[in-house]
Formats: sequence, C-alpha cells, structure tokens
Amino acid sequence: MKGIRGRLTANFMIVILVSVAILEVLLIYTVQQNYYGSLKGNLTNQVKISADMYSKYYSDTSLEDNILYNVDAFWNQSNAEVEIVDREGKIIMDSLGTIPGQGEPMDDIQDALHDRMGEWVGKLNGQKVMAVAYPLKSDGEIVGALRLIASTDAIDQDIRSTMKIFIAIGIFVVLIVGLLSIFLANTILVPLKEVTTVAESMAAGNFQIKSQKKRDDEIGKLSDTLNYMADEIKKKERLKNDFISSVSHELRTPLTSIMGWAITLQSEKFQQKEMLHDGLGIIAKESERLTQMVEELLDFSKFISGRIKLEYKTVNLTDLLEHIRKQLTPRAVRESIDFTVAYPENMSPLLTDGNRLKQLFINILDNALNFTDAGGFVHFQTEIREKEYTFTITDSGCGIAAEELPMVKEKFYKGKSSHSQNGIGLSICEEIVILMGGRLEISSEVHVGTTVVITLPKEVGANG
Repeated sequence: MKGIRGRLTANFMIVILVSVAILEVLLIYTVQQNYYGSLKGNLTNQVKISADMYSKYYSDTSLEDNILYNVDAFWNQSNAEVEIVDREGKIIMDSLGTIPGQGEPMDDIQDALHDRMGEWVGKLNGQKVMAVAYPLKSDGEIVGALRLIASTDAIDQDIRSTMKIFIAIGIFVVLIVGLLSIFLANTILVPLKEVTTVAESMAAGNFQIKSQKKRDDEIGKLSDTLNYMADEIKKKERLKNDFISSVSHELRTPLTSIMGWAITLQSEKFQQKEMLHDGLGIIAKESERLTQMVEELLDFSKFISGRIKLEYKTVNLTDLLEHIRKQLTPRAVRESIDFTVAYPENMSPLLTDGNRLKQLFINILDNALNFTDAGGFVHFQTEIREKEYTFTITDSGCGIAAEELPMVKEKFYKGKSSHSQNGIGLSICEEIVILMGGRLEISSEVHVGTTVVITLPKEVGANG
C-alpha cells in the first residue's frame, strides 16, 4: 500500500506542479505584456501628440530653428527622453543634453523616416529602454523624426515584484493541494486496504468474513464481487460435500450387497442352488451398477478438466433413436409407463459424436423414467428446423420445485427427491450439449411433470 500511496501522491504532485508552473508562466507573461503594452501606449500617444503639434504650429519654420527657439514644446509634454532626428537619421537634439555617437540609425528611426511608427526595445547607455519614433512633417513632407525614450527599470521592478507574489501564491497552492492529494489518496487506499485484508482472509479459507461496501464505486463493486465469490465458494463447497456424501452412500449400498452375498456364498453351510443363482444375480446387478457409477464419475472428471473431445462422425439419427426406443421400452413396460419415441421420416444424417449423443439422450430419459410413477408417460419427440434439430423429452413425473430448477444442472447438485441420485448426470449432459454447440433447457412444475429441450445445430460449430 505504501508503494501505491507514494505513486498516487507523486502523480498528483506532478500534475499539480506542471499545472501551477504553466499557470505561473502564463500569468507572468500576461503581466509583462500588459506593463510593456501600457508603456508603449503612453509613449505612442505622446509622440503622436508632439508630432501633430509640430505639423500644425511649427512646420513653417525649419527643424533647426525650432530646436533653437521652440524645443521646449517637444519635451515639456513628456517625462521621457526626447530626441529629434533630421532626414539623414542623425540626432540633432537630445533632451538630456548629450548627443551619442552617430552611426547607423536605429530601426525605429529608419521606420519613422519611412513614414511608419517605429518601435525598439534594447539597451542604451547600459540601461534597458523602450523607444518609439514618429515622422515630423512639413507641408506633407518628412523633415525628420521625433523619438521618445523611456527606461523600463520601473516596470521591470514591478514585474519582478508581481512574479514574487505569484510564485509565493503558487508555492502555497502546491502545499495546500499537495496535502489535499494525500487526503484524496487515502480515501482510495484505506478502503482498498480493507478489501485486501478481507481478500487475504478469504484466501486463508475464511469465507464467513464479509467486505463492507462503503461507496458505490469501483472499490464498492470489488467488495460486492469478493462477497459474491465467497458465497459461491461456500455454495460449491456445500454441494461438493453433499455430492461426496451421496456418492459414498450410493457406493456403499451395492458394495454392502456384494460383500454380504459373497460372504454368504462362501459359507460351507450354503447348499441351495436357487439361492446361489439369486446371489450371483444380485452380485452381477450391483457390480453393473457400480461400473455405471464409476464411468459417470470418470466422465465427470474428464469434462471438468477439459480432457473430453468429441469424435465427429456421420450419425444416422433414425437408427440412433430406434436403438434408444428398443433399449428403454422393456423397462417402461415393466414399470407401466407409456414410453414413445417420435421423429420425422427421412431425417438427414448429423455430423456429431454418436456415443456422446446417445449418452445424452439415455441420461435424460433415465431421469424421466426414474421420476415417473406407474401409469405416467415419457415422450421423446424430434423436430427439424431450418438450422437445428430440437429433441424434446416430456414426462408426467413428480416435477422439480421452482427453487431447485435453476440449480439442477449445477455440478454436484443433488435434488431433494428420494429418486435423486449422485447429482452429476445433468451436469454431464450440460457439458456434452455445450461441446456440441447446442442448448439444454429445462422447465418443470411440481406434480405435473418436466420438459427437457435439447437444441443442436445441423452444422458443426454453427452455434459455437
């Protein structure tokens, strides 16, 4: 958990730092642009006013004469340094009283002499300044340029002060949001740790413990899943124990009979031939019953482990259904049950595993006969549809209770009826149908009967 807490907190802090840094840069850039834009606007307004004043009131006198007699009119209107430039770009007047060395005119001066507003930011005499230049005109002709120069030290100082304030606010925000991120991380990690503790307890075999759901979110869903898993494991464990108990009981019954008759037949006093015949018959019958139970268990084990593979061959359904009818009719007659097998004529062959299909039908029909009393019926009907075969087995037996019906196909489930056997027959049937790409559906009503519908595709893999 510490690792997750550290990663979550670190990720939160990275997002916060990046967000605050971007915001700080944008704010400082905006402030700087505003300060410099304001200074530029002031200088521009002042230089235009002075240039317009020159054009209106002083343009009838030469630039040099104006410098001698009217120069105050140019710099009294501004706190900035004022320079006047002639048409060649040479500075002929500076309000500070010093004229710098003449070289190539600055870019802003060249722009002004070409009848454009000139702007320039740079260092002059070791000081960072902003300069704007504007043409001076007489009778529409450019006679020079007026240049205003202002130091940016004051606004740079204001920008630095504002930067310090923004940085302090940013650090404060990072600290507050950082603490908040730790709190938010804990709101995720604490319930996750509780769920983990419950999961560890379940892994140790304690399925009575429950995970407390506190929020309807992903962690809450995980708690529900853990609780559902624990309930399912307990349910399966209970079914497995019931299954083992049932199988043990069913195995013990024929074994007891076999052992009892074997001991009886070994007795020296045993001389009756009729009893010998009966005893051997019972041993053979019970041995056959044991063999069938063992085969079911082996099949069940193979299905569960996924080691069963169907052997597809062309199966004549008519022959298969006739074989089943002949095999089960004698039993139905003995038990006074009306047993019928109905199917359409000229059914086309089906590519499937004939042995497994026969096992499927026999298992379900055997159940139907087991749960149907004398005088009842078991009907086996086949229908052909466009893409599938439908096999319906209907009986008038005791039926299945509504609360048991959803569980009868589950592994290990053994019904409450006295006729119920080891609880794996329908599980095997379900596995066979799934392997064949079909469906097995059961509907039932107590004291009315049960209907089992098996749907298989005509083509292999059509539904799979």
